[in-house]
Amino acid sequence: MIYSIFVFIALAAFDHIIIGLFPPLFQYIADDLNVPIASLGIVSAINILVTAISSVYWGYLSGRFNRKRLIIIGTLIWVLSVFLTSISTSYIQLLIFQILTGIGLGCIASIGFSVLTDYIPYRKRGMVLSLWGMAQGLGGIAGALLASLTASNTNWRWPFELVGFIGFFLIVLYLFVKEPSRGESDPELKGFIKNGQSYNYFIEAKHILGILLKGSNVFLFLQAFFMNIATGSLIWIPTLFIFKIIQQGYSMETAVIASGYLYAIFQLGGMMSIYLGHLGDKLQKKTFKGRAYLTALFVFVTMPLYVLMFSVPMDNLSLPNDNNPIFILVSIIKQIFVNPWMALLFVLSFFASAAQSANTPNWLALITDVNLPEHRGTAFSVANLFNSLGRTIGNVGVGVLLGLISVRFQEPYSYIITLSILQIFLIPSAICYIKMAKKNVADINKVKETLKARSEQNRSRALSQ
Repeated sequence: MIYSIFVFIALAAFDHIIIGLFPPLFQYIADDLNVPIASLGIVSAINILVTAISSVYWGYLSGRFNRKRLIIIGTLIWVLSVFLTSISTSYIQLLIFQILTGIGLGCIASIGFSVLTDYIPYRKRGMVLSLWGMAQGLGGIAGALLASLTASNTNWRWPFELVGFIGFFLIVLYLFVKEPSRGESDPELKGFIKNGQSYNYFIEAKHILGILLKGSNVFLFLQAFFMNIATGSLIWIPTLFIFKIIQQGYSMETAVIASGYLYAIFQLGGMMSIYLGHLGDKLQKKTFKGRAYLTALFVFVTMPLYVLMFSVPMDNLSLPNDNNPIFILVSIIKQIFVNPWMALLFVLSFFASAAQSANTPNWLALITDVNLPEHRGTAFSVANLFNSLGRTIGNVGVGVLLGLISVRFQEPYSYIITLSILQIFLIPSAICYIKMAKKNVADINKVKETLKARSEQNRSRALSQ
């Protein structure tokens, strides 16, 4: 079980490494393919959208067929597509290969979640799912770092080749994964599964409307949409840092390397996800409203912290000009301790990313709690569609707002204003959690009652035979 959880958490990281690779390479790819940088934002947005749309179908399949086999097929698709991306010679080729990558990644998002939730003990869902969420965050950081550190010394293609190669290794790891029984982690089914009985309930097309209209699910979908408009814009933070560093008189090469490091360092608060997921577990034991109220508070606090972080300047920044990644990293760490502006940036970023990190584990735990085992893959993939629609709007929204704001303001101020405006969507996101709290109580109780009734029916049937 531990091995399988590790493999699927690693899988979540690679999902986001690919997403994180792209933005820091925009300038290099644009120059190489001779296209405007804004057009690459469109490719990134389409990739995110295709991932979300395809995950709905993959999620439906996960409720009907062998999930291990499906996830190997999905991984093969994205691995081959990432390799093809690295040999793109035109904008159209790049777009097509990124669409194919999105189709493969859609499998990882929905089926990986479905399998993982069947492994995780009920009382530790928030804490263990925080590792899934944290792996995604760390994957995004690793992707940005990989792109920043390698592209300036080699070319933009090499990071895609490396990730594709490692993806083939993941396929080998899947061969040793044991697929869990559906519903294995639910306490109502424990005795049922221990007796060697199978949970033979599968999703049917007629169930989909009920999943879409379930009270808790509706608010979880809306929450994901609003949250990701705000957080989708955050992939432009490295670009904001690049302009702030250039403003201090440094070259593009130095700025790209330093921005990758700063983006990684300034996400360290995301490590709090484990504790905040555990805290959600504790509150959920007391009341089924607890997790929603806790997460609403942290989502709301995230907004002012990010706005302040965007606004703080990088005055008196001292970096070496030799483009040596090691020396630049040492200088950045030193600056956090000796430069008050950098120290303030670090503190604000730590608390902002920490507050944001409360969302993922508790959201994942809630969508697991309020849906039946055979419905979880589909519910998550529909939610992921809303998630990605929001992220796409946030991503594209940066480009649209930048075009308007750049008429009056130069970089980096145009980026500061644009990113700050998009954080407003965290307010309706927090409100969705408050609204869903009452729905959670009824929906979680209904799931528990249904599973208990099914367990008793199967026990009676087994005894009669």
